[in-house]
Amino acid sequence: MISAVKSLFLNKYNLSMKALFLSLLCTIGFASFAQNNIVIHLDGQTADISGQTHTVVAPSGDSFDIPFDVVNNTGSSAQWRITRKQLSLPTGWTDALCWGHSTDPFGGTCYSSTQMNSNPWTTPGSQTVLFTINDGEYGKMKVSVDPENNTFGQAHYRYYISANGVNMLDSVDLIVDYLATIKPQIKEEINISVAPNPSTEYVNIQFSGVEQLQLKMVDALGNVITREVLTSSRKLNVSDLNSGIYFLVFEAPGSKSITRKLVVRH
Repeated sequence: MISAVKSLFLNKYNLSMKALFLSLLCTIGFASFAQNNIVIHLDGQTADISGQTHTVVAPSGDSFDIPFDVVNNTGSSAQWRITRKQLSLPTGWTDALCWGHSTDPFGGTCYSSTQMNSNPWTTPGSQTVLFTINDGEYGKMKVSVDPENNTFGQAHYRYYISANGVNMLDSVDLIVDYLATIKPQIKEEINISVAPNPSTEYVNIQFSGVEQLQLKMVDALGNVITREVLTSSRKLNVSDLNSGIYFLVFEAPGSKSITRKLVVRH
């Protein structure tokens, strides 16, 4: 009799522990992560949103970009990979991703929606696309979302940071709203002039077709010289720069980045 009661108790205990384990496993599988020594923020901003949710409204049914910076404050170098998980997605919506070092003038390695053909999907771990982020440096993660025209709704994505695509270190959620009240707008072409070019002391930057631009200036080696937001014409001092070739990278919401080559000659 005692053996039967003991056996019944053990069976119930094992079943309870198994249910608890499965519950924890499911919770971990869908949880977001935040780690103090990894900082995730929107490009051009400083507020840490790791482990949090960033919500944007799609400007139209066209593809648009959301750039993030992933900062390494771990005290050692890292080779991170990005895992994208689609938590919910309206029919027909697609997304793409670029991931690279902040000094990469080409924006890193970009993956199309066709390449990101699984859910979850993780950037490859081959040495041809891995790169090292030293302590204090950061990687650039540019997310591209393309809502299906006339398919209004809300998409929910989660982007994990890891070294191997398995053990997640940090994450950020992205919610994209495409509202039925948004009417397609005819986009005015963005025009940018950089003069004089070549330049010795100052270069005048003028633009039209957009209210503001994000400007990033890099040298031929990909080192970032300056970064700022332009809301009007700008007179840029280049007298302290070494003679050589520089690249001015302009970004506007909902548009592809525009690059202008600048020659500084003293």
